[in-house]
Amino acid sequence: MKPAAVTLMLALILGAVSGAIAAVVVLNVQSPAEPSEDELIKGFYLAENAVHVSPHSLKGKMDKGVDDYVLVDLRSAEEYEAEHIVGAVNIPAYSDRNTAAYGDVDRIVSAFAALPKDKDIIVYCYSMPCMTGRKIGKMLAENGIYVKHLGIGWNEWRHFWNLWNHEHEWNTTIAEDYISKGKEPGTPKLKANASSVCPISGEFGC
Repeated sequence: MKPAAVTLMLALILGAVSGAIAAVVVLNVQSPAEPSEDELIKGFYLAENAVHVSPHSLKGKMDKGVDDYVLVDLRSAEEYEAEHIVGAVNIPAYSDRNTAAYGDVDRIVSAFAALPKDKDIIVYCYSMPCMTGRKIGKMLAENGIYVKHLGIGWNEWRHFWNLWNHEHEWNTTIAEDYISKGKEPGTPKLKANASSVCPISGEFGC
């Protein structure tokens, strides 16, 4: 083999080896280590506390007249007008009770963008396992709008009152006080004993 050919072959081999080494180095630098189990657990609870809203806490705000939030019902306009959580506005993710309207991205995003910027936006849909709130939350986040998620849905709020209220409240609160009908949101009723329902305040409050 001629010296020039040998030189070329060695250059190609050295180039290939150098490229492989560089690729390994880059991958090791750019690929972060898998998070530990502790880090995953921490991330889960940080996300849960950032996103989920306790229905009991929301009811307490209603009782006290606190209005630092906007509650959004994602069900169809038909269902909203029949009954909804008092104070909730309707931005439907359904064109009727059987037809999802997830494709109406511009309408949905524009409606949420018009809501007050100085209040928490809390969404709810049909039930706890319903994915509508999660899907709309994802859609909004992809468009720079970040909303919170009520820990239960309409079904639990309306029909399973004892599921999420404290036992000592079962006979002292009336579910209908927290329900409204028609096209308007309605206004929550102030409760004289609101502070006694959940005396714990701050981070570990109801």
